[in-house]
Order: sequence, then structure tokens, then C-alpha cells
Amino acid sequence: MPGLVASLRVIPAALAAILAVAILTTPAAAQLPAPPAKPAMTEFCPGMIAATPPRLIPAAYRPVALAPQDVRITYVGHSTFLLESPQHVRIATDYNDYVKPSVLPDVVTMNHAHSTHYTDFPDPAIKYVLRGWGPSPDQPARHDVQVKDVHIRNVPTNIRNWSGGTERHGNSIFIFEIGSLCVAHLGHLHHTLNQQQLNEIGKVDVVLVPVDGGMTLDLDGMVEVLDSLKPQLMIPMHFFSTFTLDRFIAKVKDKYTIEYGEVPTVVVSKASLPTKPKLLVLRGH
Repeated sequence: MPGLVASLRVIPAALAAILAVAILTTPAAAQLPAPPAKPAMTEFCPGMIAATPPRLIPAAYRPVALAPQDVRITYVGHSTFLLESPQHVRIATDYNDYVKPSVLPDVVTMNHAHSTHYTDFPDPAIKYVLRGWGPSPDQPARHDVQVKDVHIRNVPTNIRNWSGGTERHGNSIFIFEIGSLCVAHLGHLHHTLNQQQLNEIGKVDVVLVPVDGGMTLDLDGMVEVLDSLKPQLMIPMHFFSTFTLDRFIAKVKDKYTIEYGEVPTVVVSKASLPTKPKLLVLRGH
């Protein structure tokens, strides 16, 4: 697995072309039979749009304590976010040896694509280590965990391997039900989603989306995924330069409102969701 420097290096044009072919030729992920969407899940994540005027409130201007309906989202960098619940549950996504939050999380999630998305040596003080891949390609990871006021589940997807083949169920989309919201972290997504996967994900409010357009899914495919999920708020991740980020923004600026946050953190609830889909760019640490 390449280290952080390798993962951030600009890909030569020839390799980018090879990756593009791999994206188009890799099957969209034949999944093992998955349980149907639970009625309770649909009720918990109804995706309602508030009638009150939308506000996204930087955490720096809010008290430390969160209201019961809130979630605090902090972009740490690369694909790592710190999610915090009203009952002080801290979750780090795509936890790895290079990009880490400044506080010890209670829960970490990981994906298997590169070493900047997982670690074999998580801090032993972390109570819940949720890997997004299972013990074998035929045994996908399945998580359904309740930690105080947070419910965490996952939907497996496939990834490309370095030889151009497919690692079945090497990635998971993790869904976090926190406060009044459903937040989905797409991980290192390499393909569009089939109807079974969409049904299992259910209605989400916030999507943390990789926008590099090459190492993960190409830009058209990622926009298709967002169109299928229909979140009200999207926060980009996994971009290696302002050029890469701007390329994605240029692709979606006619579809979504674009906002740049002044700080790496936002506090959001169901009532503060934008009425029109918004891409909120947070500054990484």
C-alpha cells in the first residue's frame, strides 16, 4: 500500500487513463444478498426539509454543548472527518496513521483502498473499530452499532485493486444517525450504486463525498451517485489540490449552491438544512 506522499502525488496522464479504463470496466459490484431497508431506518432518517429559514452555523460561534438535534462535523483532512453527537460520542471516519483528529475518538471507521484510509494499529483505547471490509471477499463487513445517541451501519461496495481487478466489498459507505440527521460517508467509492444499495442506504441528509475524479469514481459517476441519494447538504473530501476541487465545483455549480466555510467545522441539524441542495467546502486542518 502506498503511503501518504504516494497517495497525494499527482497521477501521471498515462496512469490516469489506465484508471479511467478500470473505472469503466470494473463491474458495479455484485453484492451478496443484503437485508432490505428497515422501516425503523426510514422513520429515523426521513430527510425532511425544514420550513424555517436555513442556517449552517460555524461551531466557533456556538456553545460547546450541542442541542439534542445537532451534529458537529469537522473536516480533519483527506477523507477523515470528526463527527460529534450531543451525548459526546466522537467518531473519526477513514481513520489512519497519517491524518487523525486532535482528540481520541470513541468510534473509528475504515476503508481498505489505501493506507491513508485505514490502519492495522488503531489506538487500543478506541472502543469501537469498524472496518469497512470483511474477512474475505465473500464475507462483507456488516455493522449495526448503537453507541449512546449514535446509530452506525454500513453498506458494502467494491473497490479496484492495484492490478486492475476488483476487491469485492473492500469499501463501505458508513451511515451515521446522529441527532436529527442521517450522515453518509462514501469512503473510497469506485462505482455507482445499484438499487439494492440505494434501498439499504435509505434517505440521507448529509453526504461526505470524495471529489478527486480519478482515484475514486469519475466526476460524472459521482454526480450520478449524489443525484441518486438526493442529500440536502454535501461536504467534499479526498481532493488533492484546489485544481481538483475546483474541477468538481465547476461540474456541479449549476446544480447546487456552493458555499465556502471560514472554519473546518459546522454544526447542523434537520432544521438548519438548506432548502436547495448545497455543497459546503470546509477548510481542512
